[in-house]
Amino acid sequence: MKIHIAQEHDMLALGARLGGCVATTGNTCTVIFLHGELGAGKTTLVRGFLAGMGYHGKVKSPTYTLVEPYQFGARQVYHFDLYRLTDPQELEYIGLRDFLENAAIFLVEWPERGAGHLPPPDLDVHIEYADAARQITLAPHSAIGVGIVAQLNKA
Repeated sequence: MKIHIAQEHDMLALGARLGGCVATTGNTCTVIFLHGELGAGKTTLVRGFLAGMGYHGKVKSPTYTLVEPYQFGARQVYHFDLYRLTDPQELEYIGLRDFLENAAIFLVEWPERGAGHLPPPDLDVHIEYADAARQITLAPHSAIGVGIVAQLNKA
């Protein structure tokens, strides 16, 4: 699925729709990889995603902390930013296995830096520059991912 994003508010709206779709996946682990160059809009998409799940607070980029947790009732969302990760083994030091024991939602920026230590994604989100706009490509890799894309297509 390809989506053209013209402005920041469009990225926030897409994130909100995506968050709303993922919120309906039930109490299962959902992994979304976010790909794109610096400044492409990955964290903006996450801000919209969290808003779509009902979060209205400030969303910090976890560039230095590697992970920021958010709680939605019984559902946990972990926002990872692996840009500063120097070795994928560092994910073990921050307790990635403990995070994975939960039926949580994982939003992972720069997933290639955690290769070999991350679970496979249900959905890959590729954000590319298209002049002043962005081109978003959604690639599902599981039944959960296919369901999310199908819901987005309906909206």
